[in-house]
Amino acid sequence: MTTIQEAVPREPAAVRREALHFAVRNGKLMTGLVIVLALLLLGLFGPLLTGAAPNEYGPQPMSPPSGAHWLGTTTFGQDIFAQFVHGLRSTFVVGVVGGGIAAVIGMVVGFVAGYRGGILDEVLNMLTNVILVIPTLAVLLIINAYLGIRSVAVQGLFIGLTQWPWAARAIRAQTFSLRTREFVDLARMSGSGTGRIIAREIAPNMSSYLFMTFILLFGGSVLIASSLDFIGLGPTEGVSLGLMLQNANQWSALQLGMWWWFVPPGAAITAIVGALYVANVGLDEVFNPKLRET
Repeated sequence: MTTIQEAVPREPAAVRREALHFAVRNGKLMTGLVIVLALLLLGLFGPLLTGAAPNEYGPQPMSPPSGAHWLGTTTFGQDIFAQFVHGLRSTFVVGVVGGGIAAVIGMVVGFVAGYRGGILDEVLNMLTNVILVIPTLAVLLIINAYLGIRSVAVQGLFIGLTQWPWAARAIRAQTFSLRTREFVDLARMSGSGTGRIIAREIAPNMSSYLFMTFILLFGGSVLIASSLDFIGLGPTEGVSLGLMLQNANQWSALQLGMWWWFVPPGAAITAIVGALYVANVGLDEVFNPKLRET
């Protein structure tokens, strides 16, 4: 991931123009964005293309893809395309909720610890290290197992509350490198408080770094949620891509040759996470002059 390069901040408009110039010419970034946006649009508007409810039983079980059922049906006659588009929506929701919560907590802890230092930094760093060594998946397994009703939003909430430590450590390290810069010293001498300096001086100079951190947290939330879904600890209400894989495995879709049941959700999860990673590499090249493709 890119690091902070400049000692003196440049004009925001000039920075945005330069970043946009290289962004639209970066093949990795454009490829990743196109894939993610295509799947996002399908998840948002796909349910409008199907009249069937995702879990509604139908009269044609185990049907392969056809004009009536674009991705075929399950062993219970459920329309897989309807499940797929609703599952895409749930996957993006858990990514946004989990990644967003983890990013906010990571930024607050990282900025405060990195800028203030001293005993506050030691306390926050100790808290971060404690959360970091806790086996996240095991904790989520226990929490999800004891929750009677599990929704996509609740799943994203608990993922976000356990995924933030590495982001906090990374942001703390970057904040350490910025807090001694001249423009931060000038803001401090002008009487600006800690919150204002972080919000107006430090955070804007880390905007690209923060955005890439969120992308990684988003992808991590999708993978963790899919893992929980696959072992049967996903949402009890609605449908997700991981739950589609879990149901396909439970009802022996592979043994029955029903490839249309497990290939679409598996390919979509791979495409989302892979495209986010490729886009993140592209962003790194855009914002880091040493990696930039001219």
